[in-house]
Amino acid sequence: MSYSAQQTKASGTNFYMAFIMLPAEKRMALDAVYAFCRYTDDIVDEEPDPAKAADDLEAWRKEFAACCAGKPQHPITQDLYRFGFKNFQLPHEHFEAIIDGCEMDLRQSRYETFSDLTLYCERVASAVGLLCIEIFGYEHPDTRLYAYELGLALQLTNILRDIPKDAQRGRIYLPLEDLKRFGVTEEEILQQRPGGNFVELMKFEGGRAEEKYRAAQEIGRRIWTPNLYPAEVMGQIYHRILRRMTKTNYDVFAVRPRVSKIAKLHVALSLYLRTVVLGRMPWPNVASS
Repeated sequence: MSYSAQQTKASGTNFYMAFIMLPAEKRMALDAVYAFCRYTDDIVDEEPDPAKAADDLEAWRKEFAACCAGKPQHPITQDLYRFGFKNFQLPHEHFEAIIDGCEMDLRQSRYETFSDLTLYCERVASAVGLLCIEIFGYEHPDTRLYAYELGLALQLTNILRDIPKDAQRGRIYLPLEDLKRFGVTEEEILQQRPGGNFVELMKFEGGRAEEKYRAAQEIGRRIWTPNLYPAEVMGQIYHRILRRMTKTNYDVFAVRPRVSKIAKLHVALSLYLRTVVLGRMPWPNVASS
């Protein structure tokens, strides 16, 4: 098992369930992409000294450049070069966008508008989706738009789920213009004691995430190929997380929404059967094209 595969398996990430039914060549490349993303994120989130985190991130940026030049030194970039770059045409700019997105966390802890937040989501999530589809394989150019929209949906779900954890780091990803609109203060979120208007704010933001899931599905109906089933595994798992939040009236400070391993495995296996074995679309009541 490669170093990156060990990291993916040990993390318990939702990505692992999406990858398990893939051929080894694709799975190893995706493990390397995931490990790259996780390591980049950890540089920023796990280092308490912002100055050191910035230095470490710059060193990682240089290590990625070395990987692109065929001279990787780190176990993750070695896997990325061996399993990713040699076997698939992975655009370097998407990796650079991921680093840029994580760097944003070192420079700002607030987002004034949803447009500002969208740029962050594009870098840390949509860029990942755009890398993954290169490994999955696709023909229709709108597949890139599908990956983009689904990436936004997943990241918006993450943001809503992780509000308590981000608050502990002094971060608020919810747009400040929305906080003002619903009468929620930054202090209420940072102290994890939001008022009643917080629920309405969360319903509003949850609606935005739902719009992105719907947008991805609408595109998916046009461009669907069984190669994309791992993306839909991710989409359905995270969509379940969003729906769990709605069932608890978005009480994310009291209950962290989760999907059990058994439920994740059920999603992965049922989608594999439906899309790969039976050749149908992943969404009910839609004829296969």
